[in-house]
Amino acid sequence: MKVSITWEYKASNGKAYTTFTSQWMAGTEAIQLAKDIEKTGRVQSLAFHDEEGESWTKKELEKLLKEVETEPHNLIVYFDGGYHKEYRVAGLGVVIYFEQNNKPYRIRKNEVVEAIDSNNDAEYAAFWLALRELETLGAHHLPVTFRGDSQVVLNQLGGEWPVFEERENRWIDRIEAKLAELGLKPHYESIGRAENKEADMLATQALKGEIIFSRKQL
Repeated sequence: MKVSITWEYKASNGKAYTTFTSQWMAGTEAIQLAKDIEKTGRVQSLAFHDEEGESWTKKELEKLLKEVETEPHNLIVYFDGGYHKEYRVAGLGVVIYFEQNNKPYRIRKNEVVEAIDSNNDAEYAAFWLALRELETLGAHHLPVTFRGDSQVVLNQLGGEWPVFEERENRWIDRIEAKLAELGLKPHYESIGRAENKEADMLATQALKGEIIFSRKQL
């Protein structure tokens, strides 16, 4: 969870004020910095803001971080879909990085699906697999970063590109409904294939009939 601090500084004469805003940082780092700021004795007011625009006091943020600690958080998802046009079969690959109880983890999963009509459909199916895995993991009401090499899928989901195919509209409606159900706040990042090699390899292995699932503490 990334937050920034807004600090209203009080001058020593008690009459002049100015406001400072920090860079984005992890919530735990922000709490520690806020404690140091308070030691200056120059705090008129202090608040924390997340990337969605929500605000908390220090006490509220400390409570939130304590609640979040035992649940999956700091979620980063990589997805990729491979497509075999002749057989209309897709191999899906998903890698999820997250933290829980102050420990980092990684989930790797792939799957084969049939009756897929295009490479874009394969990418959407991989994204859907990622959402299903997040639901199984128990992730909810948190920001999630989705990374993939399909600009079509990411830009359509982000509302940057128009959607002309009806089947793609159905995928988007289905995905948006699941995101809303889980309370997840998506951030979409387009990356190159080299950066997406873990998910790409899983998708390729799925097309070869190698089904994989693993959960590992890093």
